[in-house]
Amino acid sequence: MSFTNKDVAELLEEIGILLRLDGANDFKAIAFDRAARTMESLDTPIATLVENNEVTSIKGIGKSIADDIYALFETGEIPALVSLRNKVPKDLVRWLDISGMGPKKVYKIHKELGITTLDELKARCEDGSVAALAGMGEKSAGKILKSIAWMEQFAERCRLDEAQIIADRMVALLKDKPGVKEIAVAGSFRRSMETIGDIDILIGADAGDAAPLFDAFTSHESVLEVLGRGDTKSSVRSREGRQVDLRIVKPEQFPAALMYFTGSKEHNVALRQRARERQMALNEYGLFKLGSDGNTDFDQPVDYTSEADIYRKLGMSWVPPELREDRGEVAWFAEHETADLVEATDIKGVLHAHSTWSDGKYSIEDMARACIERGYEYLGLTDHSRTAAYAGGLDARRVQQQWKEIDALNEQFDKEGVRFRVFKGIESDILADGSLDYETDILKGFDFIIASVHFSLDMPVDKMLDRLSRAVENPYTTILGHPTGRLLLKRDGNKVDLNPVIERAAAAGTAIEINANPWRLDLDWRYGNKAQEAGLLTAVCPDAHSTSGIDDMEFGVRIARKARFDAARVLNTLSIEQLADHFAHKRTR
Repeated sequence: MSFTNKDVAELLEEIGILLRLDGANDFKAIAFDRAARTMESLDTPIATLVENNEVTSIKGIGKSIADDIYALFETGEIPALVSLRNKVPKDLVRWLDISGMGPKKVYKIHKELGITTLDELKARCEDGSVAALAGMGEKSAGKILKSIAWMEQFAERCRLDEAQIIADRMVALLKDKPGVKEIAVAGSFRRSMETIGDIDILIGADAGDAAPLFDAFTSHESVLEVLGRGDTKSSVRSREGRQVDLRIVKPEQFPAALMYFTGSKEHNVALRQRARERQMALNEYGLFKLGSDGNTDFDQPVDYTSEADIYRKLGMSWVPPELREDRGEVAWFAEHETADLVEATDIKGVLHAHSTWSDGKYSIEDMARACIERGYEYLGLTDHSRTAAYAGGLDARRVQQQWKEIDALNEQFDKEGVRFRVFKGIESDILADGSLDYETDILKGFDFIIASVHFSLDMPVDKMLDRLSRAVENPYTTILGHPTGRLLLKRDGNKVDLNPVIERAAAAGTAIEINANPWRLDLDWRYGNKAQEAGLLTAVCPDAHSTSGIDDMEFGVRIARKARFDAARVLNTLSIEQLADHFAHKRTR
């Protein structure tokens, strides 16, 4: 059996989590955490080291964990992990999705109250048992209840990154099968919605090829349950608990079907209306002329070869899937060829990332070199400020120590002839009165500052609006971070109408980030029209706490496109020199 470095890292990390849920000594759990981080950053394939019996040569991997890795490659399982999975109630793992519930808190409640299910936790919060525990209190219990209610409301949805894994797996399974002429993922996933319900896969194939394709789909090892099977559609429940639908249409129907099943419903209604205005009917089967009675004449199909061709027949240019929400795109593409949306290839560097100086998992150099490997020109390092003591926030002394390390690292890159720069940033907490977290003499020493709200998220709307407004108008604020504070499917964001904040930020030259972490995807894309109207700048920021977190950038780009940002309004499409000039100009504005 063979496993990638990422596979092994994920399994080791799971052991660390389960050990904490089992109440084990934290030092033991930390050993697995560190081993997982080591595995993620390993240059050599772990399979090669296993084959050569050299796993213990990896710094930070002792004999015990090495034996676990050898066992994995020999048997496909790590005995310690199997034991923990059998020992730790599965529902406790689900508790970790509750906002503010880490492994230690989960274990404490589980152990002291003797409960394991989410329903039991909810009941004990309601009857005061959780509040009575040492270190908890009514406020903590209330937050748990609120988070559970939020989770229950969206139980049938998943994050964009979770849907990506499932969609990629199924497309990889099917795309090269005999008979597949075209394949695509449709639905809300294709439109880059921040959360996804069912995952819709569409294939163009002849009817005679459908049965073996459905066989492969329904019998895949990741399928937990077959929900239904027919001649043109089959549905399964994946091991992640998500419903996946596979539809097979005739190859000539594929463009119309892809358009229809991509949606949105509102966009489709607008297109059907345009079709009728042109004496045509549009549906999932194709484009047809209307009969004399005003009904669809299926004997008079209108020829087309692609989605773009169908849009042209309707007097429009092709609409990028992200924009198909009936928010003005139909009128726009009736008059314009393109919306000139930002592309992933436009992004020149990473802003908003954390290191081991605060709550990140890797050193500054590790994070920088991971950016270099991905072709980026710069890293805007933004560890937490001093108020975020829970995340290892930096006091003024440590800030200045970090600046020295950054200067030395930039000098090292110059000597190596590497065109790369680490910018000195901070993720400054926005205090309750809207001010930033350091005195002026420290603030002015940063290249840039991301200002974010991390506490008192539930303050009254008017006070939160004032807090955010003061922050974006502060001359030292370069970027407003994750403005709603939401955690998708886990915690609702603040209820502030961000329209006036967008206006004030645009007037002050302050950007509002699109936080690319799939838990956030915040700024909400629904503010895109207002952002465009105001001329708001953004930055697509992974909020990376590890080297792998840098790759969340793709989700942020998808949301930036959905919010109709072009490259000119995205700060990290600028070169090193252009960005440095922008930062300097912002400080003197």
